[in-house]
Amino acid sequence: MSLQTAQQAVDDWIKNHGVRYFNELTNMAQLTEEVGEVARIIARRYGEQSEKESDKDKDLGEELADVLFVVLCLANQTGIDLQEAFDKKLDIKAKRDHDRHQQNEKLK
Repeated sequence: MSLQTAQQAVDDWIKNHGVRYFNELTNMAQLTEEVGEVARIIARRYGEQSEKESDKDKDLGEELADVLFVVLCLANQTGIDLQEAFDKKLDIKAKRDHDRHQQNEKLK
């Protein structure tokens, strides 16, 4: 699924199942909350913190999808074509960072 298709799917979901988009500030707070849930899973599952019993069944993929959903909402309501923005960002990174990481001794 392209990002454009994903943006349309989110918009369709909002129209068919939601009442309206939350305002941008509410969605920003929601995004922060969802990123926090991702951070909690990663810190406990892959980091040095011990994983609580209540966190062991948490699905990282589901939490990442929650982050993506809110990002798509924010893109829709602010008029951003996320596919275009992402493609542009990849192009910038490819040009700017072409040799940078390969020459980084820390990554070898």
